[in-house]
Amino acid sequence: MNPVEPKHNASTELEARHAKPQDKIYRLTYGDGLQLEIRPKGTKYWIHRYRNPLTKKLTVYTIGEFKDNKAPPHTTLLQARTVLYEVKGLIQRGIDPNTQKQRAKIQAEHETFRDIAFEWYNAQLNRWSSTNTNQVLRCLESDILPYIGVRPIAELEAMDFLQVIRRTEGRGALDKARKVKQRLGAVMRYAVATGRAKFNPVPDLSIAMIAKPKETHFNALTLKDLPSFLHDLGKYRSEVMRRAVQFALLTFARTGSIRSAEWVEIDWDNRVWNIPAHHMKMGEAHIIPLSDQALQLLRELQPFTSDSHLIFYTTSRDKELSPNALLSVLRHMGWQDRTTIHGFRALASSALHDAGFEPHIIEKQLAHAERNKVAGAYRYMAEYLPERIKMMQWWGDFLDSANAKPTKTP
Repeated sequence: MNPVEPKHNASTELEARHAKPQDKIYRLTYGDGLQLEIRPKGTKYWIHRYRNPLTKKLTVYTIGEFKDNKAPPHTTLLQARTVLYEVKGLIQRGIDPNTQKQRAKIQAEHETFRDIAFEWYNAQLNRWSSTNTNQVLRCLESDILPYIGVRPIAELEAMDFLQVIRRTEGRGALDKARKVKQRLGAVMRYAVATGRAKFNPVPDLSIAMIAKPKETHFNALTLKDLPSFLHDLGKYRSEVMRRAVQFALLTFARTGSIRSAEWVEIDWDNRVWNIPAHHMKMGEAHIIPLSDQALQLLRELQPFTSDSHLIFYTTSRDKELSPNALLSVLRHMGWQDRTTIHGFRALASSALHDAGFEPHIIEKQLAHAERNKVAGAYRYMAEYLPERIKMMQWWGDFLDSANAKPTKTP
C-alpha cells in the first residue's frame, strides 16, 4: 500500500505530537524536504525523500523516531533539522546518505568503548591541567576499561554503565563513583556527537546511584588553638615537611599548588610566588606576595631541596609530594581531627576579615574571584597587589605573634 501525499504543512513539535494515526501512512511536511511520517500503528519518523546522487532513484532517508512521550531514543524537531542539513550536504557532494549511514553502522560495530574513550581523551588534552589529565587516565584504566573497554560502543546500554559504577560504589568510594559516571557520560556524549552512538543513557543513572552522605565542612584551625598548633609543628622532625606545612599556613595556598611548587616560580626580587595556571585548581595563574617570614622559610629550605626543580620533595627529586603528604604531618602531630591543610584558608580568611581587610582583597588572594575577561592575564593576577602585599605581611607577623604566645598543657 503506497503512502498518501502529505495531509498538511506543519511547523511545530506540538503538531507532531497531536498527529493521530490513520488507516494509511501519511506525512506532515516541515519545509526544506523534512517530513514526519505517521504510520498506522502510531509510530512517527522524521524522513527526507531524495534522489540517490549515483542511481538517480527516489529513495528515503530515515532521520530518527519522534516519540510523543519523549522516551529515548527520541529525535526532536531541532535535531531532525540538524541531521537534514548534514544529509543534504552529503547529497550535494555526490554521497548517498543511506550508504554512508550503513558504513558508519558497520564501523561502530567494530569500534570499542576503549577506542572512543581514548579518542575523546586525546581531544581534551589541551584543555586539562597535567593533574587532571593523569586523574582521568587512571580512572579510565582502573575503573572503566577493564570492564567495558572491549565492548562495541554501539551495543552498550544503561545497565552496562550502571554495573561499572556499582563496582566502584561497592568499595565504598562514592565520590569516585561519581567521577566514574562523569567520565562515562563524557565519553558517550562524544560518541553521540561523532555519530558512534545514538543515545547517551549515563545522565539518567543518577537516580540509581547510592546517595552521597551529607557533606561536612573542612575542619578549620581556630585562633584559640593556633599557638598550640604552631608549637607542635615547630617540633616536627622532617625539615622539608615541617616547612611545607608552614609555607601552606603562611601563603594559605591550596595543597595542590604547594605540592607542585617549583623554585623557578619564586620571584626573589619582587618577593612574589608566581603560580602558573596548570598548578592552580581553577586553571588560572595566580600571584602570592611573600612575607618576610615566607622568604626566610624558603632560604632555609634551599640547602635541602635546591638540587631539584621542586621546592618540596622527600624521597625523589623529580617526584611531587603525594596528595596526602601534608595531611600525614597533621596526623603524626595528632591534629588530624582538629584541622586540615584546607582549613588554613578558612583560618586566614576569618583572621583577615576580623582585622579589617577589605573582603574583595581577601577573596582575591584566596583566588576565589572570577577573572575579568577583558583584563590581560598579568593585570588580572596583579590586581590589588599593593594591598595584598601589605595584607600578607600582616598575616606573617600575626603568625609570629601567635607562635610567641605561651601554650597551655592539654
